[in-house]
Amino acid sequence: MTSTVCVVVLAAGQGSRFREIAGADQDKLLAPCRGHDGVMRPVLEQVLVNLQAATDTVVVDNIVLLTRPDRHEVIALGRRYGCEIELLDSQGLGDSIAAAVSAQPDHRGWLVILGDMPFIRPETLTLMIESLTDAMISVPVKGAEFGHPVAFGRRFGLALMALSGERGAKRLFQPGMVREISVNDPGVLWDVDTPAALVFNP
Repeated sequence: MTSTVCVVVLAAGQGSRFREIAGADQDKLLAPCRGHDGVMRPVLEQVLVNLQAATDTVVVDNIVLLTRPDRHEVIALGRRYGCEIELLDSQGLGDSIAAAVSAQPDHRGWLVILGDMPFIRPETLTLMIESLTDAMISVPVKGAEFGHPVAFGRRFGLALMALSGERGAKRLFQPGMVREISVNDPGVLWDVDTPAALVFNP
């Protein structure tokens, strides 16, 4: 078991709601949006740029991008940013988390981030990584709402690997095991479900 953290980027969903509005051939992870630095990039690339800035200041062993075998542009984008790629032919959030953690089990914790959340500030990502402890789940809280990403200490490794289906890891949130990290970052609540959400206006 290492003392490092593994970042898991979940990018296996089909983005059905986005496609219903934008068109069946439109992938929300590849849709351009303007990042905090003012640069236009695909949604997923904004996520990876923010992670890159965050991991310049904290110890992260690797970043794992979990996606589907047919998402060739997503795979290429992940490789461009040095991600390890894990392929899974499933849209289930539980399946995705389990596959990614199973592929990278030897860490002191995992930071799980959704690939369609491009507006989380790097300093928030750094804070979440630094908040990791062995026996706790760290969750960013903006106002009274739980957001993403979520950090899981090593105690939860086996439980994460046992997840399945569409439900994510929220079922692991038990009293006394969740550490709420207060943040002033609306990006932790902002995912790109529709084309309108490509414009960050919290």
